[in-house]
Amino acid sequence: MSNVSQPENRISRIKLLLLFGLFALPLAASYIAYYFWTPSGKTSNYGELLPVQKLTDDAGKETGGSAFSQEKLKGKWVMVMFDSGRCDAPCREKLYTMRQVRTAQGAERDRVQRLWLVTDNVAPASELMIDYPGTIVMTASQELSAKFPANGRVADYIYLVDPLGNLMMRFPKNPNPSGMIKDIKHLLKTSQIG
Repeated sequence: MSNVSQPENRISRIKLLLLFGLFALPLAASYIAYYFWTPSGKTSNYGELLPVQKLTDDAGKETGGSAFSQEKLKGKWVMVMFDSGRCDAPCREKLYTMRQVRTAQGAERDRVQRLWLVTDNVAPASELMIDYPGTIVMTASQELSAKFPANGRVADYIYLVDPLGNLMMRFPKNPNPSGMIKDIKHLLKTSQIG
């Protein structure tokens, strides 16, 4: 009896491997080809890929005082910036860049959200926010800030979180908007979520 079940188990394993090869391997190969290989040996994405890290739901407060949960962002690609509520010139430049990158996605722009994590207890001026409607403003906790890797200051970067709540990319200080647009457009095109 055991002789009969061994060939059946072997056939089941072969079928499982074939199914894996048909579905998972092409997906993995396309991911590797897009992000890690080009003929010149450079990556084709503009932003820096980060080790994928799940951001746990860290409840906080929106600047108006209402409770905030990352659950509100699930299902969206989220550009995240950190800065003081005083919002100096570099802060305003990041807000402008995020708005323009989102707008450049055209019909897909509703799949992209913007989040400003304020690093102090200063509420942004309401006149400033008139120019950036739809941007969610939340006070950043130390615990949440620590989850965003930075070579220097966390406020130097614009980060990207995927629709499942995974931190996966960051854009450099004073980013090139066209590079950001290209990366996000590609992610929106290939993503089956968000």
